[in-house]
Amino acid sequence: MNNIFIGLGSNLSDPIQQVLMAMEALQAIPEIAVVQKSSLYASPPMGPQDQPDYINAVVELSSDLSAHALLDCLQAIEQQQGRVRLRHWGERTLDLDILVFGEHEINDERLVIPHPGIIERAFVLYPLAEIAPDLIIPQFGHIVPLVQNCSRSGLNKINLDLI
Repeated sequence: MNNIFIGLGSNLSDPIQQVLMAMEALQAIPEIAVVQKSSLYASPPMGPQDQPDYINAVVELSSDLSAHALLDCLQAIEQQQGRVRLRHWGERTLDLDILVFGEHEINDERLVIPHPGIIERAFVLYPLAEIAPDLIIPQFGHIVPLVQNCSRSGLNKINLDLI
């Protein structure tokens, strides 16, 4: 079994609901066990600023699926939730990224693991550290110094009890 971390993000069509529905969709896949879920976080968009803020989270999975089979599952969930790819770093109903896949390193035409932007993105690092404070990310090392070197500017944890 591989311990896998997935980044979830949405900024269209009720983003909080989109992320929660994606978590439920992951739990419904028989070959996947959802181990932990982070809190939800609001963050400003990367790239084009003429779009709404994002809602982000990270989930830890356990699975025997290959990384490419898992990618197929994630893309199917994105499609089920109406993902349309209009522009790079543009708005989206749902974005699911494999951040870490056990100790594996993959670099091919479909997939790069660990995710290449993982150490630069507060909306990934902070929820990841919340659920896996002892994680060692292949190529990058222990998560604690990575978080310490990443500005939290604009990132806000969401209290679902207030919604």
